[in-house]
Amino acid sequence: MHTHRHTHNCPALFSGRASRIYDVVARRFVRRMYRRIADDLVGALPRNADVLDVGTGPGVLLVELATRRPDLRLTGIDLSDDMIALAQRNTREFGDRVSARVANVVDLPFADGSFDVVTTSLSSHHWDDPAAAVPELARVLHPGGRFYDYDLPFAPFDVLADTARERGVLAGEPLRRGKFRNGVPLLPCVRQVMTA
Repeated sequence: MHTHRHTHNCPALFSGRASRIYDVVARRFVRRMYRRIADDLVGALPRNADVLDVGTGPGVLLVELATRRPDLRLTGIDLSDDMIALAQRNTREFGDRVSARVANVVDLPFADGSFDVVTTSLSSHHWDDPAAAVPELARVLHPGGRFYDYDLPFAPFDVLADTARERGVLAGEPLRRGKFRNGVPLLPCVRQVMTA
């Protein structure tokens, strides 16, 4: 199995004052990236889709998706209580079609087949155990549902792909991986798509 440069969860970066700084950075300086991810996703999402955003942070992608597609039901999860509080504040205008809660990708609190799409952006490189996330991602997706991972080039793309292959999950279609033009200079991004 391939390794990756793994930064692990960094709770101090996503709580207290640091979470408020991250919120401002995400909403103002990196917003272009979230807009491009939303643009990439909206055409691929089925009508009335249920979407899970793993590592949602302050919910910027949830806002971008909700703005573009009022038919979507969106859920964001994050390990940080502070990030979830910010996501709830930032998505309040969308009512009950957008929600955010504290949860871990290796123990998702959702029923089997709950989502049409699971996405994550700039998050998977923080996951402590990306291999353990694979069966959970596969479990919560409908058959034919897709997992979209947008992250830095050193994220655990190979670990996720190798684990999926070994376990015989997320193999409904051939894996797709390539550079993603996120519109943010000096922030290279890769997109990997896996299908349940």
